Amino acid sequence: MSQPQFGPCPPRLVDLKKEIAASYPDFEARAIKAWGEILVELEKVTKEIAQEGSQGVPEVAFSELSSLSSERLEELKRKGCMVIRDVVDDAEARTWQAWLREYVSKNSNVDGIPENDKQFFQLYWTKSQIRARSHPNVLAATTWLNHMYHTRNGDKVEDVDLDTPLMYADRFRIRHPGVQWDAHPPHVDGGSIERWEDSCFRNCFADILNGNWRAHDPYDLQNRIHARTSLYKRPNQATVFRTYQGWLALSETAPTEGTLQVFPNVILSNAYTILRPFVSPKEGCSAESYDPNDWQFDISNPDFPGIFSFQEAFFGPRPNTKTHPHLKLDETMVSVPKVYPGDMVFWHCDVIHAVEKNHTGKEDSTVMYIPAMPYTPTNAAYVQKQKQSFLKGIAPPDFPANKGEINHVGVGMADDIENPIGKRAMGFAIEVA
Repeated sequence: MSQPQFGPCPPRLVDLKKEIAASYPDFEARAIKAWGEILVELEKVTKEIAQEGSQGVPEVAFSELSSLSSERLEELKRKGCMVIRDVVDDAEARTWQAWLREYVSKNSNVDGIPENDKQFFQLYWTKSQIRARSHPNVLAATTWLNHMYHTRNGDKVEDVDLDTPLMYADRFRIRHPGVQWDAHPPHVDGGSIERWEDSCFRNCFADILNGNWRAHDPYDLQNRIHARTSLYKRPNQATVFRTYQGWLALSETAPTEGTLQVFPNVILSNAYTILRPFVSPKEGCSAESYDPNDWQFDISNPDFPGIFSFQEAFFGPRPNTKTHPHLKLDETMVSVPKVYPGDMVFWHCDVIHAVEKNHTGKEDSTVMYIPAMPYTPTNAAYVQKQKQSFLKGIAPPDFPANKGEINHVGVGMADDIENPIGKRAMGFAIEVA
């Protein structure tokens, strides 16, 4: 699958760099000092990540979520990713997989890519997806993930309810063995240039921009819930606040079998990514140097490495070994451990992730994308619009228009949401006894 054609950052982004530099006290000195510290830390941590491989991605059982130690929770937060085992019963997950296969076989004109061998489906309202999103255990897992977030002073944020999960309708894939997959190289979702351009989003990284990068907290709610992640209304760009992205496995999928890859240190990758646009190697020095003395403060050009213009909008961050060499992504994008039907994989919305290019296994790799999303006014408003899309059988608001599913054989209905928590998560009113 091919990638879209990207262009350079527009000249006006020089002014954005200058604006940011002027917004923080002693920005130049603090940025250069922090950059040097980050390089030293990356040189050590990337070796550890590469050495640990898939074993460095935490695995927890659904049954133990409420009893994890504080040390374990801190590890989960630092790495920003995890496998949660046995969220759904294996047999039920396999049934959902069978229903998906039946859906795409009985409805021959469904939206998906690649056109000649569809495997990634722009479909949102199958019975399998409706049942999975509204499953009590799935909603319990996403609620638990929502509670990873907090405010620094411990106060509740007005109109935010981490105990009320909402559901964001997304797609699914049935990936066949032996097919090259180039559509999902290392990237970060949930906002592109917005990370620097939107003032609330930028404030999520204030500690980094102040030079105090070790204090950066990716789980601070205060600015996250107000961050505008889609200033340019690009299709497939989420406009809601998701605490974690995720998927539910409906098949066995092991490393090398087309699974997810992650860079498992969200604090360090955030610090490096956010400061990268403000530095350049000194003349005669390598862009791969870990020596802090080889780098200089530089806001003379509009480049935000890993950010690309696309029509009137932007793509990225899409770090690679050239734009972000110190991440050593060719070694540190580790595959998640083998998953089984009913397991779920989650990653923080800032985590660098990718999909393996090759699938060397023997079975289709089938997953449904299901993120974690708490109640906020913005999220709730989106869910109401999404509910109307569901009732009409059309693509949700954040996604490109599709052919629609209302007349498809096996399309999910409101009655397929079998419990009150699921109905509320999908925006339906529930009766209170």
